[in-house]
Amino acid sequence: PPAAMALTIGDAVPDFVAASTKGEIRFHKFLDDGPGWTMLFSHPRDFTPVCTTELGEFARHKSAFDALGVQLVALSCDTASDHAEWCKDIEAFKGAPVDFAIIDDSDRTLATRFRMLDPDEKDESKLPVPVRSVFFIGPDKRVRATICYPPLVGRNVPELLRVIRALQLGDAHPVATPVNWQPGDRVMIQPSLSDEEAAARFPGFTKHEVPSGKGYIRMTDDPSVPTTAPADAPELAASAAAAGASAGAGST
Repeated sequence: PPAAMALTIGDAVPDFVAASTKGEIRFHKFLDDGPGWTMLFSHPRDFTPVCTTELGEFARHKSAFDALGVQLVALSCDTASDHAEWCKDIEAFKGAPVDFAIIDDSDRTLATRFRMLDPDEKDESKLPVPVRSVFFIGPDKRVRATICYPPLVGRNVPELLRVIRALQLGDAHPVATPVNWQPGDRVMIQPSLSDEEAAARFPGFTKHEVPSGKGYIRMTDDPSVPTTAPADAPELAASAAAAGASAGAGST
């Protein structure tokens, strides 16, 4: 069997074949056929309370992930047929169908291979259960971010969406997101840009003075948010054009 490896940021995600609620998954092909980004997340077991709330929230927010070009795929240490039965409970509890694949890892092959097992938490068979791992996988099949929770702590879906938006923003623009950032908030200009480059790319950016005098705290508006003109901009533009035409006529 393949050697166990903990997937960390920058790692290429290995290929694997597994059964799922959507049929057989060949993971690299699954990534290639997707919209670009993939979020793989593990669960300890089917028919457990915290996992049921999580899957239900992922189902309810699937359209938000879709809008960001992110496909969801879950993994749990039960069979695909168990997953299918569990999905009925999830939909009844949360009111949304689970319209994404849940991988069958009933033999714990993938949980072991990717070191997603909690050595201290055991199931009724005294086997270690998977932790709540999240892998954000980019279009290049590399891990872009990871989050890991213990089995007793449920994940925060808005935070996962925030991470994806931040990653995509940093890919599109030379910026980084500060503490507690939310989409639309101001962002930090990356140190790789000189002040001259920053001024050309982000006119009007703010440099905050600090005792060190290093000038490394530079902020700008979220470049993904379109700049909106004032509501009366068309009228102002028309007035300006009329004034220009009048001045031109008077000078002839």
